[in-house]
Amino acid sequence: MKRVILTGANGFIGRHSISYLLERNYEVHALFYNHKPEFKEESNLIWHKCDILDSSVQEKLFDEINASHMLHFAWYTVPGKYWTSIENLRWVQASIGLIINFAKNGGRRAVMAGTCAEYDWDYGRCFEKDTPLNPKSLYGACKNSLANIVKHFSAEANLSYAWGRIFYLYGPYENPDRLVPSVMGTLLKKEVMQCAHGDQIRDFLYIEDAASAFVSLLESNVTGAVNIASGNPVAIRDVVNVIADKLDRRDLVRFGESTDALNGPKLLVADVERLNNEVGWKPSYDLDRGLGQTLDWWKDQKKVK
Repeated sequence: MKRVILTGANGFIGRHSISYLLERNYEVHALFYNHKPEFKEESNLIWHKCDILDSSVQEKLFDEINASHMLHFAWYTVPGKYWTSIENLRWVQASIGLIINFAKNGGRRAVMAGTCAEYDWDYGRCFEKDTPLNPKSLYGACKNSLANIVKHFSAEANLSYAWGRIFYLYGPYENPDRLVPSVMGTLLKKEVMQCAHGDQIRDFLYIEDAASAFVSLLESNVTGAVNIASGNPVAIRDVVNVIADKLDRRDLVRFGESTDALNGPKLLVADVERLNNEVGWKPSYDLDRGLGQTLDWWKDQKKVK
């Protein structure tokens, strides 16, 4: 049986990945730090509460599990802080330890989460093999540096690896301070939503699709960087309007009345040829369906409260 270590198992992507891993007959060793997420008990799902920033804890755990695969999502991701936080350096250090311990214990295939912030955003459309890497933040620089280290280490250790560069995700369990849940939360409370001009073009992918894409990448033999995205450009204004229309609340949306995100690039979209043609994966959700399911989830959360 394939045995996978899943870091960040209680995080945004990690929790959604579990079902896909179980469907593919993995024995899933799910690592979490604070709170174990509510999840149906499965014989092939083993939870480990641990601090993987602690090198001794990490080493002991990897010695015990002897995993054949690793899917690494854990990182510092507090909205508004992760771009510049020194925590990024700690996670580079911990991630280097992870890949070393994984290889030392017979690991064969590792997939780690990167970011679109590694690219030079002046290029707009991002191709894994052609677009220059020129991160403008500590977060992007740390991810990009780790990718380079893992690439060269994997070659020396005869380890198969892939690096999934994430673009813009949304869906259930997303941090409420991010774009989609903040719009939904504000409009559900029937309050005015102050937005920037909304003309920026982005690449949005529903979280279930993102989790599915990562597991498909893990299952494949594709190596190196792969964009995890839809490949479909959409204006932020249109995303907000779809949400507003589902709630019949366009009257509460005010574009051009917030300075948030005005310094971001006008266009940031992924080329997904590697994901579609080499990995053999395509999304199951379009924007309308994904936002609809996300809205239903947030409505349920509101009822619980």
